[in-house]
Amino acid sequence: MRVFSGIRPTGDVHIGNYLGAIKQWIELQKEHECLFCIVDWHAITTPFEPQKIQKYIQELAITYLAAGVDAEKNILFVQSHVKEHTELAWLLGAVTPIGELFRMTQYKEKSEKLKEQANAGLLNYPILMAADILLYQTDIVPVGEDQVQHVEMARNIAERFNHKFGETFKIPKAIIPQRGARIKSLSEPEKKMSKTGDPKGCLSLFDEPKVIQKKVMAAVTDAGKEIKYDLEHKLGISNLITIYSLFSKKKIEEIEKEFEGKGYAEFKKATAELLIDSLKNFRETKKKFSEKKIKTLLDKGAKKAEKLALPTMAKASKKMGLI
Repeated sequence: MRVFSGIRPTGDVHIGNYLGAIKQWIELQKEHECLFCIVDWHAITTPFEPQKIQKYIQELAITYLAAGVDAEKNILFVQSHVKEHTELAWLLGAVTPIGELFRMTQYKEKSEKLKEQANAGLLNYPILMAADILLYQTDIVPVGEDQVQHVEMARNIAERFNHKFGETFKIPKAIIPQRGARIKSLSEPEKKMSKTGDPKGCLSLFDEPKVIQKKVMAAVTDAGKEIKYDLEHKLGISNLITIYSLFSKKKIEEIEKEFEGKGYAEFKKATAELLIDSLKNFRETKKKFSEKKIKTLLDKGAKKAEKLALPTMAKASKKMGLI
């Protein structure tokens, strides 16, 4: 089985990215052939700072490695280093109804937020994502809840192409983690944790201990003091319990029992200590990799990815009569 997944290099990688996507990868790489991509072309569909892109790519690659991605066993690469992604996206665009693109939830939400800054790249984002996936004859796509619709679009595009031109692409399947697929902001627990949202609500994998302590202790909670998981009435504390559960590998029921009779302050302190210890490896690994070493790994990965991409690109082009 072949796995494909990627993250946009748009800022510091946070614990939501790790728990919702990267953590799954570590398990999947044990049994499957995996391609883990840094999707920089996707990053330029929303406002960005050109001078920071390479920094974010570098840090994202380090994040993958620090999390446990095996660069020798898997293929780790940058999307823009394999031109076939955009070539295939153009072909797929020719079989994608524009109405489907306008109906995509992410486009509607982001275009509303960006107003006049919304661009054609944002509208065509799902086509490029479909190309990312279909280019490698992918079987499995591990994603967070917010990306499931995009995988469904990729499936629809593949089925439509296969029906019109003949069997060409595998039909991929999305998988999401049972818990942790949508970690919430520490400052606005009704919203998803975001690299581009309130910095107080986003916990980076590379945050220093003092920063982690400050953010967790200031996390928005709810009325009352009981450490109880309740998504209807206690969003803030439920989010912290989820984070604690995933990093400690303890069940929510165990955590509720462990902190029975204790208040929010004590639980926040314990959560901060757990995170400081759990994220130590990320901070230390970041210091070990030079820019040159990361570039070598990514160049090597791009060459491997291109070898897999070329046969699919040739097949799709031939099916459409583009010899």
